Formats: sequence, C-alpha cells, structure tokens
Amino acid sequence: MHTNATIGLFSGGTFDILNPRAEDVRIEDIAHALSQQCRFTGHTKTFYSVAQHSVLASTLVAAPDELWALLHDASEAYMGDMNRPLKHTPEMSRFRTAEKAAMAAITARFGLDPKEPAAVKAIDRRLVVSEARDLLPHSHSEGWESFQDITPLPMAIEPWSPLRAEMMFLERFEELIGSRVMADKSFRLQSEGRS
Repeated sequence: MHTNATIGLFSGGTFDILNPRAEDVRIEDIAHALSQQCRFTGHTKTFYSVAQHSVLASTLVAAPDELWALLHDASEAYMGDMNRPLKHTPEMSRFRTAEKAAMAAITARFGLDPKEPAAVKAIDRRLVVSEARDLLPHSHSEGWESFQDITPLPMAIEPWSPLRAEMMFLERFEELIGSRVMADKSFRLQSEGRS
C-alpha cells in the first residue's frame, strides 16, 4: 500500500519514500536522477552532478567497497540532495530516518551490507573537500570545521555533462556487478572443489 509520499520515476515505476521496497529500486532510475542533480544545492561554478561524485567515489576505494561507494548517495535519487547544514539539524530527523529506510531498500536490492563502510565515508569526505576547492566560487568557513583536517585529492575535478554522468554511472555499475558475479561464481566453484 502506497502512502502520499509516492513519486513517479523515470522508468515509469513508482517509489514510496515512506514505505520503500527493494523491488521498486531500479538502477536506471538512480543513474538518471543523480545525473540531473547538482551537488552543493547548485551553488557551484558549473553543473556538477551527484552521479559524477558517486562514480568518482567508486574509483577511489578498494574492492569490495566500490559498489557501496557508487550507491552511497542513491537515496538522493528518490529524496533529493539536501544540503549538509540543513540535513543535520534536529528539525530534519524525520528526513534522515526516511533516508535511512530508502538506503536500506537500496542495499537490500543490490545485496549490500546495510552499514556504510568506513572507507566510503572517508572518501566521501575527501571528495567534498576536493569538490569545494575546485567547484565552489567562494571559500566559506561556516560549517566546514569538521573538514579542516582532510587533505583534498591531488587531481582537479572536471565536471561532466548530465548525459555523460548517467552513462558513466551505468557503465561503472555494470563493471562492478559483472566483477562481483564472477567473484561469487569463483568462490562457489572453489568451495565446491572445482575450478
């Protein structure tokens, strides 16, 4: 049963934000929606998508955390990318609860541990600092105190178009799912004594 918080999706399906189900999660919807959303509430020098941020995160962590890194902001495909200062206020506790439920449905859909790996959190924070350096027009000290000890990445971040970000997100997903399926198959064969 859907609630009044049900939204229509790019694929033609629906997603109930207050009653999220793994079977309603589709990678095509996630890739498309994240490619259309700009980081930093749009206050960047040029458009820079959540999808590109996610692809970069997935390339900067080691296996087996790559898929989690790619999908670490996937709930934003359904709930939007709320800015960090507002999201972490006491008034937004209901939003954070709903976001956790959406992420639980997403992790269940793709067979991931529900707990975000520490390596993913760490690279997300490092990317935020790097993105702020390269993409924000002004440097603000407010709200950044907890990031002062983080070293930005040496590479400069060059924004992609939404279409490229969507394609790269889907390609990265296919690459990771394929390697994961092969790893699972190899493990099963070894455990059965075959090669």
